[in-house]
Amino acid sequence: MEENKDNIQFQISDELIEKVEHLIDSKSDFETLELLTEFHHADIAEILEELNLDQATYVIKLLDSELTSEVLIELDDDDREKILKNLSAKEIAEEIEELDSDDAADIIGELPEERQERVISQIEDEEHKADIQELLAYDEDSAGGLMAKELVKVNENWTVIRCVREMREQAAEVTRVHSIYVVDDDDKLIGRLSLKDLLVAKTSSNIKEIYIPKVDYVNVNEDVEEVAKVMQKYNLEAIPVVDNEQTLLGRITIDDIVDVIKEEAEKDYQLAAGITQEVEADDSILDHIKARLPWLVLGLFGGLASVFILEDFETLMTDPNVKKLFFFTPLIAAMAGNVGVQSSAIIVQGLANDVVKGSLLNRLLKEIGLSLINGIALGILVIFFGMFLNYDINFSLTIAISMLCVIIVAALIGTFVPIILDKKGIDPAIATGPFITTSNDIFGIFLFFYLAKLILGF
Repeated sequence: MEENKDNIQFQISDELIEKVEHLIDSKSDFETLELLTEFHHADIAEILEELNLDQATYVIKLLDSELTSEVLIELDDDDREKILKNLSAKEIAEEIEELDSDDAADIIGELPEERQERVISQIEDEEHKADIQELLAYDEDSAGGLMAKELVKVNENWTVIRCVREMREQAAEVTRVHSIYVVDDDDKLIGRLSLKDLLVAKTSSNIKEIYIPKVDYVNVNEDVEEVAKVMQKYNLEAIPVVDNEQTLLGRITIDDIVDVIKEEAEKDYQLAAGITQEVEADDSILDHIKARLPWLVLGLFGGLASVFILEDFETLMTDPNVKKLFFFTPLIAAMAGNVGVQSSAIIVQGLANDVVKGSLLNRLLKEIGLSLINGIALGILVIFFGMFLNYDINFSLTIAISMLCVIIVAALIGTFVPIILDKKGIDPAIATGPFITTSNDIFGIFLFFYLAKLILGF
């Protein structure tokens, strides 16, 4: 049975769902439990998401609380919300008591405020209840909102033998022991303890003689993105959380940080696509309209600006020698948009990983050099294309030179805008979508026709 739970090759199938549905509908509780408990809790969550609400709720009530609590954490937010609506405050509290404080706070935090109070009042473990209430008080995007209260800590004045005894008691409440933290008599974090040093030390030794004073930590009010950067930089599996007085409050583990990174990546991807708020595929039409429409309006005004620019060069339409320029407008706009998005995507990624260093001028000079190389290469291809179609050489050169200039400007905009937004405290991911594309379209079309007018003299 344990081997099946650890099987990472699990794949859901229609046959499995039909079998589970049949067992549920026939009220075959024993067979249902026997089947489902063979799977990992994440696999059970995947199965529940394929069932209807009544069936999923039935399974949740059927499973034991320890397994149910793990399944609830793995469920999609919307599915979990629907199931929790079908459970009483007492039933939710029973599942909450099996969870670590951070997961428990996350689930309770999703409930309406009035229901939160009813669920919390049903939690019998007073210490667990107090931990959850403390975590709910922190901003969800802060280290405090992400941390768990469960950890292993030892006092610097304890002997090794007492330390081991105390650690055994604490470890019973901790799902996984990543680190052992050392505190003073005021519960202030002063270091960490190596398990190897603990094992080889004399039982009569004090912890203050063997602990490691160097320890990475974060403040309880630190933004979760900054916490992720610290843990990524130092390859940490867990990091302690302290308050302004250095008092040890809790710890953040790598699994929570992975969730943060995933959510941030999804948000940035949607921003880059021109969606101003987080939405999912099955959200309401109104939610999608509110998320998408603002950027579509921006694109509309950008397109209208391009129309007015083209009107200023309407005399080209009567000149048989240069009116073909209009046919190259989509090419110029596309190259401007593509180059701008490429440049901004690289910068946004660098800013997210905290690797964009040095002066803005050096960064812009680098982009100019890169744009020159790319623009010249693409311009040569355009000239060869013109020769193949027997275009006048001056006409082909106009296209090539205009495209080179447009590429340089687009790269500069794509580099400059995200960096400035980041310095102003605005998420730079917002620059990689319609904002960059629209602005580059406008500048690209203007430069194209303005340079063509200078070169061809129309």
